[in-house]
Amino acid sequence: MIGHNRFIATTTKYKIIPVENNKSAKNMWGDYLDNHLEDAFAEAPKVEHFCDNEKDANECAELVLKEIKKATSPSLLGLQYRSESLPKIGDFKVITDWNGTAKCIVKTTRVKLVPFFSITENYAQTEGEGDKTLAHWKKTHWDYYTRELAEFNRLPRESMIVVCEEFEKVF
Repeated sequence: MIGHNRFIATTTKYKIIPVENNKSAKNMWGDYLDNHLEDAFAEAPKVEHFCDNEKDANECAELVLKEIKKATSPSLLGLQYRSESLPKIGDFKVITDWNGTAKCIVKTTRVKLVPFFSITENYAQTEGEGDKTLAHWKKTHWDYYTRELAEFNRLPRESMIVVCEEFEKVF
């Protein structure tokens, strides 16, 4: 990680975008801090959208706004290949739509490393996407991991580690 630079997904590629270059995210973080001085010394938040396509990214942002989506699940392998750090409890993120417009701020409440084959129905419900079933979670995430890892000439496996990150919407 270089300073407060963060990765933001675009199609199936990732690029580094400085937090300072996202005006809506910077403004939202400032508005949050105006009302939460206790977080004034927190590390600048990561700025990101979910998914690797516009439709899903925008839909997931809306699910977070409605407090239906309360988790996300990047692959550990993908994070490692992109040199991204693991999320930590207490991390803040500004969630944007596909176009980079800030929608809300979330705070990480739990991080657990889990093999793909051990994801539970309860966790799939917490992630809040689609019909919230484990079958839906496994299908959509397998498809995503296949696209994500393809650029590194890797394939997902049932035993691969998933970073189960739970969060709460704070602003």
